[in-house]
Amino acid sequence: MLDAKKVIVCRCEDVTLYDVEKAIDEGLTDLELLKRKLRIGMGPCQGSGCLLLVASVLARKKRTPVSEVPLPVSRPPITPVQLKFFAGGKSG
Repeated sequence: MLDAKKVIVCRCEDVTLYDVEKAIDEGLTDLELLKRKLRIGMGPCQGSGCLLLVASVLARKKRTPVSEVPLPVSRPPITPVQLKFFAGGKSG
């Protein structure tokens, strides 16, 4: 039997299977809410390794197909922003 505290689900944020299952048991039954609490999908891999794993854990706990678990939506800026606005230099 696997020890859920030793099974890493998200390597970037060091999140274990135990962390995910505990958060789901506490009522976070949405992948977006799990992302906000556990920071899954917010590391350098941007969720390429962990989001589908967490979606499968969530589906198993909710007893639904994985296809019915919506993935978080990325929200890029509506319009491109030039770097000079972040650099603090004089604009215009």
